[in-house]
Amino acid sequence: MLRPMNYCSDCGAPVEQQIPAGDNRPRWVCTACHAIHYQNPKVVVGCIAARADRVLLCKRSIEPRYGCWTVPAGFMELGESLSEGAARETLEEACAQIDIGPMFASVDLPHIGQVHIFFTGRLCGDYSAGEESLEAALFTEREIPWDELAFASGRFALECYFRDGGRCAGGQIHTGCIRGPRQAVQAD
Repeated sequence: MLRPMNYCSDCGAPVEQQIPAGDNRPRWVCTACHAIHYQNPKVVVGCIAARADRVLLCKRSIEPRYGCWTVPAGFMELGESLSEGAARETLEEACAQIDIGPMFASVDLPHIGQVHIFFTGRLCGDYSAGEESLEAALFTEREIPWDELAFASGRFALECYFRDGGRCAGGQIHTGCIRGPRQAVQAD
């Protein structure tokens, strides 16, 4: 599924959908300079930051899902690694420093062109609501407002985390896929 595009970002001429020579799927191709404009998935990175038996969650102050709780996560930036992005998002959303742990969950969302990657981490020091959060709080598994979680991918990560007892079981990375809006994660 290509996102709409009207003009070439290189020269400004119109683009059209075609399958370039040697390729196997439609791309936007410039009618003048013939630049091929690839559209690839965006990466979302996050961290389940824990202190003892509690995990850090943030209540969103932005759309989508304003007012719902989430694992601190967001889009990866150019120039950073996956783990650096997860640590940055935790700092931005929960004003929290963490010792980043291993990657432990990945969820594909092909219908919106995203991949969500989750790490574990140890919460260091204080935390508070960042600019994109109404509040930040620590929860035990039983205290988590499960019906108020913003995203199915975050729920999947939390469920895997608690099922593993708060650690990566033998370095296992849990994988899943969400095929459409309002669908649950299908574990691989």
